[in-house]
Amino acid sequence: MDSQTQIYEYISAQPKEKRNDMQTLHQRILELNPTCKLWFLDGKNSENKVVSNPNIGYGTQTIRYADGKTKEFYRIGLSANTTGISVYVLGIEDKNYLSNTYKENPGKASIKGYCIKFKKLEDINLEVLESAIQFGFSLGD
Repeated sequence: MDSQTQIYEYISAQPKEKRNDMQTLHQRILELNPTCKLWFLDGKNSENKVVSNPNIGYGTQTIRYADGKTKEFYRIGLSANTTGISVYVLGIEDKNYLSNTYKENPGKASIKGYCIKFKKLEDINLEVLESAIQFGFSLGD
Protein backbone atom coordinates (compact mmCIF):
# COMPACT_ATOMS: atom_id res chain seq x y z
CA MET A 1 0.00 0.00 0.00
CA ASP A 2 1.40 3.45 -0.88
CA SER A 3 1.92 6.28 1.64
CA GLN A 4 -1.03 8.34 0.36
CA THR A 5 -3.43 5.42 0.90
CA GLN A 6 -2.00 4.62 4.34
CA ILE A 7 -2.31 8.29 5.36
CA TYR A 8 -5.91 8.44 4.14
CA GLU A 9 -6.82 5.25 6.02
CA TYR A 10 -5.05 6.42 9.20
CA ILE A 11 -6.84 9.78 9.23
CA SER A 12 -10.18 8.16 8.30
CA ALA A 13 -9.90 5.74 11.25
CA GLN A 14 -9.78 8.57 13.81
CA PRO A 15 -12.86 9.67 15.80
CA LYS A 16 -14.81 12.38 13.93
CA GLU A 17 -13.46 15.52 15.65
CA LYS A 18 -9.86 14.28 15.64
CA ARG A 19 -10.28 13.09 12.03
CA ASN A 20 -11.40 16.57 10.94
CA ASP A 21 -8.51 18.22 12.81
CA MET A 22 -5.97 15.75 11.38
CA GLN A 23 -7.28 16.28 7.84
CA THR A 24 -7.10 20.06 8.27
CA LEU A 25 -3.54 19.86 9.59
CA HIS A 26 -2.50 17.46 6.84
CA GLN A 27 -3.79 19.90 4.21
CA ARG A 28 -2.15 22.92 5.90
CA ILE A 29 1.22 21.17 6.11
CA LEU A 30 0.97 20.26 2.42
CA GLU A 31 0.13 23.90 1.62
CA LEU A 32 3.31 24.96 3.44
CA ASN A 33 5.40 22.48 1.43
CA PRO A 34 3.38 21.06 -1.48
CA THR A 35 6.24 19.06 -3.00
CA CYS A 36 7.53 17.43 0.18
CA LYS A 37 7.96 13.68 0.38
CA LEU A 38 5.16 11.94 2.31
CA TRP A 39 5.85 9.14 4.76
CA PHE A 40 3.69 6.82 6.83
CA LEU A 41 5.07 4.90 9.78
CA ASP A 42 2.67 2.40 11.31
CA GLY A 43 4.42 2.46 14.70
CA LYS A 44 5.65 -1.14 14.48
CA ASN A 45 9.22 -2.39 14.57
CA SER A 46 10.77 -5.11 12.41
CA GLU A 47 9.21 -7.79 14.65
CA ASN A 48 5.75 -6.22 14.05
CA LYS A 49 5.61 -5.06 17.68
CA VAL A 50 3.93 -1.68 18.36
CA VAL A 51 6.63 0.71 19.61
CA SER A 52 5.01 4.10 18.92
CA ASN A 53 1.88 5.79 17.66
CA PRO A 54 1.56 5.80 13.87
CA ASN A 55 3.00 8.94 12.24
CA ILE A 56 2.50 10.85 9.04
CA GLY A 57 5.81 12.31 7.94
CA TYR A 58 6.58 15.26 5.68
CA GLY A 59 9.85 16.25 4.02
CA THR A 60 13.23 14.59 4.32
CA GLN A 61 16.43 14.82 6.27
CA THR A 62 19.47 12.62 6.57
CA ILE A 63 20.16 11.36 10.06
CA ARG A 64 23.84 10.70 10.68
CA TYR A 65 24.74 8.21 13.39
CA ALA A 66 27.96 8.17 15.43
CA ASP A 67 29.18 5.08 13.56
CA GLY A 68 28.97 6.99 10.26
CA LYS A 69 25.81 5.31 8.97
CA THR A 70 23.04 7.48 7.60
CA LYS A 71 19.28 7.11 7.31
CA GLU A 72 16.67 9.15 5.48
CA PHE A 73 13.80 10.28 7.70
CA TYR A 74 11.07 12.91 7.74
CA ARG A 75 11.30 16.49 9.08
CA ILE A 76 7.74 17.06 10.30
CA GLY A 77 5.58 14.39 11.92
CA LEU A 78 1.84 14.35 12.64
CA SER A 79 0.34 11.81 15.00
CA ALA A 80 -2.90 11.15 16.85
CA ASN A 81 -2.46 10.14 20.48
CA THR A 82 -4.79 9.19 23.32
CA THR A 83 -5.21 12.79 24.48
CA GLY A 84 -5.12 14.65 21.16
CA ILE A 85 -2.62 15.40 18.41
CA SER A 86 1.16 15.75 18.32
CA VAL A 87 3.24 17.60 15.74
CA TYR A 88 6.95 16.80 15.69
CA VAL A 89 9.63 19.12 14.30
CA LEU A 90 12.69 16.92 13.86
CA GLY A 91 16.30 17.69 13.09
CA ILE A 92 16.65 20.63 15.48
CA GLU A 93 20.01 20.55 17.27
CA ASP A 94 18.78 22.40 20.40
CA LYS A 95 15.94 20.44 22.02
CA ASN A 96 14.86 23.61 23.86
CA TYR A 97 14.52 25.66 20.67
CA LEU A 98 10.78 25.11 20.12
CA SER A 99 9.78 25.75 23.73
CA ASN A 100 11.99 28.85 23.98
CA THR A 101 10.98 30.29 20.60
CA TYR A 102 7.22 29.65 20.69
CA LYS A 103 6.47 29.96 24.43
CA GLU A 104 4.76 33.36 24.22
CA ASN A 105 1.41 32.40 22.71
CA PRO A 106 1.03 28.72 21.86
CA GLY A 107 -2.59 28.55 23.00
CA LYS A 108 -3.55 25.46 25.00
CA ALA A 109 -0.60 23.46 23.77
CA SER A 110 2.44 21.97 25.42
CA ILE A 111 5.80 22.32 23.71
CA LYS A 112 8.53 19.98 24.88
CA GLY A 113 11.65 18.93 23.03
CA TYR A 114 10.64 18.38 19.41
CA CYS A 115 6.91 17.92 20.09
CA ILE A 116 3.96 20.30 20.07
CA LYS A 117 0.96 18.58 21.67
CA PHE A 118 -2.64 19.77 21.92
CA LYS A 119 -6.07 18.26 22.46
CA LYS A 120 -7.85 19.77 19.46
CA LEU A 121 -7.02 22.17 16.68
CA GLU A 122 -8.97 25.06 18.17
CA ASP A 123 -6.72 24.86 21.25
CA ILE A 124 -3.55 25.87 19.42
CA ASN A 125 -2.44 29.15 17.96
CA LEU A 126 -2.21 28.13 14.29
CA GLU A 127 0.24 30.92 13.45
CA VAL A 128 2.65 29.56 16.07
CA LEU A 129 2.21 25.98 14.82
CA GLU A 130 2.69 26.95 11.18
CA SER A 131 5.75 29.03 12.06
CA ALA A 132 7.31 26.03 13.85
CA ILE A 133 6.52 23.77 10.89
CA GLN A 134 8.00 26.26 8.41
CA PHE A 135 11.10 26.47 10.60
CA GLY A 136 11.41 22.68 10.45
CA PHE A 137 11.13 22.67 6.67
CA SER A 138 13.71 25.48 6.42
CA LEU A 139 16.43 23.44 8.11
CA GLY A 140 17.35 21.74 4.85
CA ASP A 141 19.68 18.78 4.78
